Amino acid sequence: MSAAEDNQWKFFHFGLIVTGKGEEQFLPNFFRSLVKTGRYHFEVIYRAGQRSPITSKKRSLKMVGDGKKIPDRDEKEIGLPARRYLTKDAAFVILVDDLEADRAPQATEVYHRYREALDTFLSESQRCRASVHFFVNMLEAYYFADAKAVNAVLGTNLEDYQDDVETIRHPKNDLKKHHPGFDEVEHGEAIVAGLDLPHVLARPETCAALRTLFGWCSKATGQTPTDQFELADGSYSELTKQQIDAL
Repeated sequence: MSAAEDNQWKFFHFGLIVTGKGEEQFLPNFFRSLVKTGRYHFEVIYRAGQRSPITSKKRSLKMVGDGKKIPDRDEKEIGLPARRYLTKDAAFVILVDDLEADRAPQATEVYHRYREALDTFLSESQRCRASVHFFVNMLEAYYFADAKAVNAVLGTNLEDYQDDVETIRHPKNDLKKHHPGFDEVEHGEAIVAGLDLPHVLARPETCAALRTLFGWCSKATGQTPTDQFELADGSYSELTKQQIDAL
C-alpha cells in the first residue's frame, strides 16, 4: 500500500494550542468542515497566553546565561504540550493566535517566537507536524465573510463584506457597533457553529492566512489541493505558507 493510499484510511488527530478564552471553548467546532469527513479530530490541548517578541536585552542575556533558548513559560505552555501530543499516531499540533492590526508590524518576530518554542522541544521528524498560524486580524474577522451566520445569532441585517475580511482593522469592535451586546464567547460560539467555511474561503484573493491554515491541514494529511477552500488557486500567507513547503 502506498503512503497516499495509507493516508486515506488514517484517522488524524489535531491538538490546538490557543491564546484566547473563546478559542479554547469553541475553536474545534470551527474546523467542522474537515471533521465531516470522519477522519479528523480537533481538540484544544492548551490555552497559552498571547506572546510578543522578546525585545529586552536583559531578559535575552539572562536566558543565555541560564543556558536556555526560550522562556520557561514557552517551554511549559507550548513546547512540552506539543511534544506530548505528537507521541500519538497520525497526530499534528496547530498553534493559532490572533494577529491584531497593532501587532502586524511584529508578525515575523511573533511567528518566530512561537516557532522556536515548538522547534526547541520537538525532534526533527516532529517539527513539520507542528505549525503556527494567525487569524487576521482576529477570529471575528471571518464572521463578516458569512453575514448569514452573524444575522442568525445577533438579529442584524449585515451583508457579506465585499473586500478581504483580513483587512478589517478591529472586527470585534465593528460587531459591537452593529450589536452593542455582542459577547465574543457566548455569541462567538453560536456564530462559529453556523459559519460556512467553504463560503468564507470561496474567494481565492481573500483570507490568505486562514487558507494557509486549511492548506497546511490538507497537505499534512496527504491530500491534494482542490477547489474546496480554493486551496488549489487561492492566495496564501507569505509568512506561514513556508510550513506547507516544509511538509
